[in-house]
Formats: sequence, structure tokens, C-alpha cells
Amino acid sequence: MDAPQGARGTARATTGDPQSHTGPDHPLRVAVIGGGPGGLYAAALLKRLDPTRDITVWERNAPDDTFGFGVVLSDETLGGIEHADPTVYRALQRDFVRWDDIDIVHRGVRHTSGGHGFAALGRRRLLEILHTRCRDLGVRLRFRTEAPDDLPHTHDLVVAADGIHSTTRDTYADVFRPRATAHRCRYIWLAADFAFGSFRFDIAETEHGVMQLHGYPYAPDASTVIVEMREEVWRAAGFGELDEAESIERCAKIFAETLHGRPLRSNNSTWTTFRTVVNERWSHGNVVLLGDAAHTAHFSIGSGTKLAVEDALALAACLEEQDFLPEALAAYEAERRPVVASTQRAARASLEWFEDIAHYLDQPPRQFAFNLLTRSRRVTHDNLRLRDAHFTRAVEREFGCPPGTPPMFTPFRLRGLTLRNRVVVSPMDMYSAADGVPGDFHLVHLGARALGGAGLVMTEMVCVGAEGRITPGCAGLYTGRQAEAWKRITDFVHAQAPGTAIGVQLGHSGRKGSTKVMWEGMDEPLEEGNWPLVAASALPYKSFSQTPRELSRAQLTDLREQFAAAAGRAARAGFDLLELHCAHGYLLSGFLSPLTNRRTDAYGGSLDKRLRFPLEVFDAVRNAWPGERPVTVRISATDWAEGGTSAEEAVEIARAFAAHGADAIDVSTGQVVADERPEFGRSYQTPFADRIRNATGVPVIAVGAISSWDDVNSLILAGRTDLCALARPHLYDPHWTLHAAAEQGYSGPAAPWPAPYGAGSRRPRTGRTDAPKPRLSL
Repeated sequence: MDAPQGARGTARATTGDPQSHTGPDHPLRVAVIGGGPGGLYAAALLKRLDPTRDITVWERNAPDDTFGFGVVLSDETLGGIEHADPTVYRALQRDFVRWDDIDIVHRGVRHTSGGHGFAALGRRRLLEILHTRCRDLGVRLRFRTEAPDDLPHTHDLVVAADGIHSTTRDTYADVFRPRATAHRCRYIWLAADFAFGSFRFDIAETEHGVMQLHGYPYAPDASTVIVEMREEVWRAAGFGELDEAESIERCAKIFAETLHGRPLRSNNSTWTTFRTVVNERWSHGNVVLLGDAAHTAHFSIGSGTKLAVEDALALAACLEEQDFLPEALAAYEAERRPVVASTQRAARASLEWFEDIAHYLDQPPRQFAFNLLTRSRRVTHDNLRLRDAHFTRAVEREFGCPPGTPPMFTPFRLRGLTLRNRVVVSPMDMYSAADGVPGDFHLVHLGARALGGAGLVMTEMVCVGAEGRITPGCAGLYTGRQAEAWKRITDFVHAQAPGTAIGVQLGHSGRKGSTKVMWEGMDEPLEEGNWPLVAASALPYKSFSQTPRELSRAQLTDLREQFAAAAGRAARAGFDLLELHCAHGYLLSGFLSPLTNRRTDAYGGSLDKRLRFPLEVFDAVRNAWPGERPVTVRISATDWAEGGTSAEEAVEIARAFAAHGADAIDVSTGQVVADERPEFGRSYQTPFADRIRNATGVPVIAVGAISSWDDVNSLILAGRTDLCALARPHLYDPHWTLHAAAEQGYSGPAAPWPAPYGAGSRRPRTGRTDAPKPRLSL
């Protein structure tokens, strides 16, 4: 491609190394380590952009050595290749196999979804095309040759595209700081000598456990076949004792119907455990990581070669746009890191879905197919409806959606309470009460959101005692005056927004109390007027936080009674639902996490013991709360910290509360310890809700960066959650639910507009619409 207009020129090295070969008489010397698609394409692009560059590729294997079979590239990636190097694009075009359908075979039933659009070709053919292009441009290719150790000293730029087992990355591990996470499945990369007519997922339920086949065509007469299963299934099936030929024969037998009785073949194929690689830095001096050396993403979203090629495009562009090498490498990382992080989140969601596939097998067939298609959260309900409306309507019918009704506008029942839709206004601390009494602000805040159409509106965490407040501005339910103020709000909701339920969240701050309101200094202790803190153990939340006292047996009894008394006041105040706050490091959460509960008595140690006091409180609350009204429990399903609550423990915590009568689990994460490392991203907490729902059968509320009605529809229809709680979207737009209905063209009982607001039920027009239309084109 031509250099972008306005570009400031080609990056120059600025190391000051006496062996640097930059300058008017010395063209930029580039070494590429690794002759895979990413390294080759980077070499070709860099040479095409500046033919004076001296570029060499070192590859330890032979030219025709390759691992795997087919490569899938997206239309987006192909568009980048076409713009950057039409010669390579035309060569690829001649060999691509294209298809639109995805077939999902589950318990003998095949469901087909169309409109997806894939392009693939053989990996060996891709390498041949790139070899030819590099040679034509004058790139030196050195096969069967290890890269010399001194390349950073003899070259101006070293592109380390040496794969997941990167020697370069290991050499500078103290700088790149890589982390590799091994996952729970084994897989093997094989091929079949015929072409599937679609991208295919086949699920085999064997006596040893679930196995799945991922297959797609990459040539008119060949398909990639990946067989995957959990480690324990792989061992139980005896694959660990079989050689390569025996493994291949066994796989072909298991999926004989899919393969029409034909054999599979390998290419030095071995069973592998996928590892997600992340690096804290991607460059060091004049050395830069690219492709799998920098990052990996699970094959189930077809991303490895795609990411490497996109890395090459970005690196070449940044080297053109920046004057100096350090700035170019920094710009490359800044551009690619967010894209890669997003892809890795999607890939992790996908691989974990397949790890937990056994939980979904009993879903209705079409819901199972929809769940699989939307597993990474990259494909959504609305997106799939555009791709294949017939398939999506069939899934909605099976789910029980009346015609024209999006999944989010179907009702849901919790004990004696029927919610008219699946949207919850999540609890949000407002820090605007006086002496624990909610005032006009709370009336307007909660009343506006009740008028906005949500099925359930939740209060902030309402504290059960004055010393259980987070800040002086927190609301409470420990006095009659507070209860009367809350009744004013529930009366308004029931009168002015009939059909909207209002719930109260009860909690105690524990070790996170006696702090400033959020906008004055979150988690910072008060300048004056502090109150004493109590917790499961005498551990401060932060180094500057007040140290709490470890609760005695007598104090545990008093606290249990405070919760029960607050529940009774909440019932009399007219709340429709009660939620017990056992998340985010507050008092009850502090008992559940092994990081915050160091007790040696009957309330600490094993999970059963850590559950004891929260369950005692739950029982007391349930007994004080009317039997026909539901009680939910919010938990932190992970602490995002080593040694904290595990995914397996979160499932057991949910089971324990359900066994004691919890009607649903509100699944949040984190905020338990100050040194947590959350993996933020769109809908990032929903996999935890999904796991609990499908492992236990307990209804769940998903929460955490759910921001669009499309996400809500997708999560509900896939069976990953029963309700969706949204916080910040409701701060931005109190009428979020009504606007979601209007944008989807829905008008029905699940989202009625208040009579005074009826005239605003359609989105206002913007801009001029009466301009004369052109009649002729000359």
C-alpha cells in the first residue's frame, strides 16, 4: 500500500548503538524470527512499503513444514490485506473456500444457522503464497536455520513472530513478563479428505463424558477437524495411553456419522492443552513481539492467524507513520493491545463454554444451538436475527416469546412475585441519606426508574445498623423513621408505576465502613466522626483503612437479630422482594472469602464453616420476611485474587443459599480485597452467573457491564441468566427499558408507558426530513 497521506516518514532507530544501520547510507535492517503467516506477512509488508529495507526471515523448519491444516480469515482481515497488498489478496482469493452456514448437531438433531460468511484455505497454501510474495519483493528466507542470538545488535528491528513457544519472549521474560494460563480441555488437530458443506459442531455424549468436533472446509476436497474434550474425559477414554494412529482411529470411530465413515489423517498431530498467553509488554528496545509470541486466543473463535496478520498490518503502518522506532513500537502496542484484549475475552468465554458444555446438554435443542452460536458474546441476538431471522424466530418460539416480543419482555416468576420483564435496576449506592433516612432524592431517583419500565427496581444497600453504614450518607432500616420514609417511596412506586416491583437490599459494611462518600474519596476513612468497625477477622481493607475488630459469638447473635429486625421493617414498608448482600467484601461476604476470613472457630476454615454465619443470617431474614415474597442473595463469585473464592466454591455457595430457601442468586464478583485484578470487559461477570444457573438449576440475576438491550436479549434467550441487572445505563437513562422497547418496536404489557408519558413513546425525529429527493442522475 502507499504510505498514508500526511505520514511523517519511516521510523528510524534511535538506540545509539554503534552498529546501528540507519541513516542515509544504511537502509533499515530488519530480522523476522519465525516463518509463520504473521512473520512472513510482516516481512512482505515492510519490504513493499520501503524496498530499500534489508529484511531476513529466519525459520527453523523446512518451507513445507506446517502444523494444522486450514486457516480461517474474517472479511475484516481480508479487507485489510486487500488494501495493504492487492497481490497477496488476489492470490488468496483464488484458493479460498467460502461458506455461510453453521451446523450444530446435538443428540441427533441438526440445526443450521446461515448468513455467517467464512473464508478459509489450506495453511500450507497460505505459506506458499507468502513465500512467493516475499521472494518477489526481495526478502531473504532462511529455512532450517535457527535465528542468531545477536540479532538485536546486528539489526535495527527484530520482529519476534516465533509462536506460542517463543524463544525470544523467554529470553526477555523479565521485561515482557509473560503469563500463560492452561485450560481444562485437550484437543487434537486433524483433517478429513472431503469438504464439509458448513462450519460444523458435533457433540458426542460418550460413556466417558462429552466430546466435541469442530470442523470446516479449507479446500474443495479437505476439511479441518478438531476433536476436543475435558482433561478428565480424555483420561477416562484412554487417549493418554494411545499412540497417534490409535488416537486418530478412535476419533474417527466416535464421529463416524459426521465423517460418513471416512478416516481422519494427522500432521504430526498431538493432544494439546490450550494456553492463553498474555504479555505485560510487547517490545524491548528494538525487539517487538507479534502473533502468538505476544498473545494467544482459543481456536474456537478462529483467531490465531487472523490476529497475527492484523498485528503485521498494524506494525507496518506504525513504522510508516512514526519518525522513530520507540514511538512506532509504542503506537503499535497501543493500537493492538485493546483489540487483542477484547478478542482474548471473547475467546476465553468461548473456550470456557466448551469446557462446561455438559451443563447445557439438557437445554431445548434450538436454545442449545443459539447458546453455542452466541457463546463468545461477539454474535448477539440482534446480530443473529439479521443473519438468519428464520432460525432466530424458531429459537424465540421454543423459548416461549409471543410473536413480536423480544426475550427481555417475557415475564418471570419468583415465588409469589411475577416480574413483567427481565430487567432489574441494579442496587446503586447513592450516599444521599441523612441519619439513614431516605429523602426526596431517593423518591425521585427510585421513582423515576420505576416509571422507566424495569420489571424490578432495587434500592441501594440499606444498612441494618448505624455502625453497618459504609458512609454517613448511607440509608438504613434500623429505625421506625427510616421505615416510614421507605414506605413513602414504595407507595409511590406501587401507585404511579403499577406492575413495577421494588426490592430492598439489606447489608452491613463490615470492614469497609466509616469512610467518605464516593465523590470525596472512595474507601478513605472519615476525617472525624469515625465509628468502630467489625468483621469476620481483624484485617483492614487497605493499608490506610481502620482495622476492624473480630466479631465475638455474642456480637454475631446481635448482628443476626439486626438483620431480622430490618427485614421485618422492610416488609412493613411494602417492599416486594428482599436481597441479602453477601458480596463485595462487606460483612457477610467477609465470612465467605478465605482471604478475609481467618477465623479458627466454627465460623472459619472450610467452606461449610465460612458459610455458617451468612446462612444463619439468611435463615433469620427468611423467617422475618413474608413467606410469599421472594428473597435473593447477592454473592461475589470470584475475588479476582489468588487464593480467593474459586468458581467451584461459588457454585457451592449458591447451592447452600438455595437449599435454605433463596429464590435467586444475584451473581456479582470482586471488591473483596484491595489488590484484586478483575478482567473487565463487556458482560464480564455473566459467565459466573451462567455457570451457577446451569450447574445448579437455581435462577440467577446477571450483572456487570451489561449495557445494551441486545445483550439482555442474548443472555436471556441463551439460558445464561433469568434476569439482567443494569446499573450505569439506568443512571444515564432512567427510562432505559421503555426506550429499549421503543427501539425494538415492542409495545405490550411488559413495557407500558405511563399515561402522562404516552406522547413520548416513539423516538423523536432528528434533522430535516422534507427535503426534495433527487429525480435524475446525469
